[in-house]
Amino acid sequence: MRIDKYLWCTRYFKTRNQASIACKKGAVRINDATVKPSREVYPGDEIKVRKNQINYSLEVIDIPPSRVGAKLVGLYRTDTTPKEAFENTELLKFAKDYYRKKGTGRPTKKDRRDLEDFTEDTQE
Repeated sequence: MRIDKYLWCTRYFKTRNQASIACKKGAVRINDATVKPSREVYPGDEIKVRKNQINYSLEVIDIPPSRVGAKLVGLYRTDTTPKEAFENTELLKFAKDYYRKKGTGRPTKKDRRDLEDFTEDTQE
């Protein structure tokens, strides 16, 4: 089975087109080698997928006949993604909130002046 079809069947991507685009961009690796969307997948292969700033790693157990339900995905792959990969996404959320809260709009003149005053003090 093709890698793009396998990733779609095991629900890593919502559409097969998204899976093939990820392969073309180099976000999918099989046994530490970047692959094209047409690369065949066999049981025992180690697949690494970078999606949403998380490096997923999985091992192919079997090839599904077609797209499977979420409950049956475990029959066809083993997820070996370390927990640290998911913890890093939580840290990224905090880092984004540090600068400006979402929905507060553009910085005002007062914000700009405060920033200029702050940067002038640090340069001296």
